[in-house]
Amino acid sequence: MNKKNAGIIVGIVAVAVAGAWYLNKGEGAHAAGQGGPGGRGGMPPPTVNVVAPQRQDVGVELSANGTVTPVRTVDLHPQTTATIRQVHIREGQFVKEGQVLFSLDDRADRANVARAEAQVAQNRATLADLERQYKRSQELASQNFLSQSAVDSLKSQVEAARALVQSNAAAARASQVSASYTTIRAPMSGRVGAIDIHPGALVQPTTSLTTITQLDPIDVSFNLPESALGSVLAAQRAGKVAVQANAGAEGLPVTGELKFVDNAVDATTGTIRVKAQFANPDSSLWPGQYVTTRVTVQTLRNAVVIPQNAIITGTSGTFVYVVGEGNEARQVKVARLHGFGEYAAVTGLTGSEQVITEGKQNLRPGGKVKLPGAAGARPQAVVAKKDEKA
Repeated sequence: MNKKNAGIIVGIVAVAVAGAWYLNKGEGAHAAGQGGPGGRGGMPPPTVNVVAPQRQDVGVELSANGTVTPVRTVDLHPQTTATIRQVHIREGQFVKEGQVLFSLDDRADRANVARAEAQVAQNRATLADLERQYKRSQELASQNFLSQSAVDSLKSQVEAARALVQSNAAAARASQVSASYTTIRAPMSGRVGAIDIHPGALVQPTTSLTTITQLDPIDVSFNLPESALGSVLAAQRAGKVAVQANAGAEGLPVTGELKFVDNAVDATTGTIRVKAQFANPDSSLWPGQYVTTRVTVQTLRNAVVIPQNAIITGTSGTFVYVVGEGNEARQVKVARLHGFGEYAAVTGLTGSEQVITEGKQNLRPGGKVKLPGAAGARPQAVVAKKDEKA
């Protein structure tokens, strides 16, 4: 038993000595790897890619999905009951304001107009005869050949005839208005929709003949989060607010202007409805189409721009690594950033730093780095300056 216990004790001591030796060796190796340029036997400093920040104007944008909506759409109905005499347009045709679209059977209306105009002519002839009689009666009364009461009676007849002429003239104009309903013209310029009415069909005021939709200009309606309302209103007060719309992956973006902000936030969705208007001469935007919109609510002038992949987000905040004096990695905190595509506008950098984009995974502040240019190192990346405002 004593020999067995002594063997166990010797084994425990041997394991403890070996563990202490291993730990001391590991710490030495770590110190050699992080101990600067004079350390022997340590890992070489990592090779990193760096870029020089650029300065440019950057737009602060809000993105949303929208729907193309026409500024105006008119559903055409006849204003009288009649049969279709002629259809002057085709489905899908572009028409101009005032262009004739449909002609209705107007024979009865033209007859009514003719009868009303004839009645007016008869009344005017009667009025002219009474006016001559009244004038002659005045001459006879001045010579005491006619009593004053007879003159006054003729005067009353003239005034009644004159009123009758005016009344029948108004009735004739009303007949002309009714007759004009038999010719249906385009109330605005736009594109004609489907036509399901053909010559000979009986139509009435409840019958839909076709629709006309205005395509130029055209609106895009979309919703923005209520948190963006303040910035949108501030941008609108400052001047015109630019909006870009892109229809599909292959569609070219078109630029318009914010025209409408709703007067209330939707409490259910927490969004505010807005509209932008676009010139649409080539009909690149179509009613009912889904588009991606971008609203530029602010422009950062002469902002510092770096690649997005240079930015690190950790528990201590958002920061980047830059190469300091003696090729040491230095951590710089980013106060604010606005991303657009592969790049971001940031504050906290002066613009003269060398920002590390690749090889930053295991960096620590104060650690040595190796810049590109050595054998086998990758070439230095360069930030491409973007011409367009995001």
